[in-house]
Amino acid sequence: MKKIINPFDYATEICTPLPGGVLLTTQAEGRVDTMTIGWANIGRTWNKPTVVVYVRTGRFTHSLLEKNSEFTVNVPLGSYDKTILGKAGTTTGRKVDKIKEFGLTLEKPQVISVPGIKEFPLTLECKVIYKSNIKIADVHCDTVPDLYPPEISNPDVARNNEEHTLYVGEIVSAYIIE
Repeated sequence: MKKIINPFDYATEICTPLPGGVLLTTQAEGRVDTMTIGWANIGRTWNKPTVVVYVRTGRFTHSLLEKNSEFTVNVPLGSYDKTILGKAGTTTGRKVDKIKEFGLTLEKPQVISVPGIKEFPLTLECKVIYKSNIKIADVHCDTVPDLYPPEISNPDVARNNEEHTLYVGEIVSAYIIE
């Protein structure tokens, strides 16, 4: 059962776990993939409720998002298996079916084609309304050398020199899976 929510009423529950991660889930060409993200913003863009997420260009999730511009953000509530976040952030979906491997349960979506994840029950269903590739040279932040180490080009390593794509997703449905 799903309890429909106003995502802004749950902004604290959405933003608080970000440093430890939440899941971003995509689906295209018969494949569902999920990955851990720690960077996101919730707010309003162009008078629409939105969430902004960042995905490195070499990630399998990125390739799926480029084929299907819908995604879910899946947020933990209460107790949950914290090892899933570590595994979902370091395992590539190119080689592993993460949903099966991590024992996750897919939940039928309300509006979009991408499912939620029952074990991470606060779910935002989103449709991309804008995207832009971030140019590292244009980022003026002292953490850039650590977040984009120039000597690491391997897309399967968490921190590498690949840039991110910024996706602005309109929140078209939000709910808690009960």
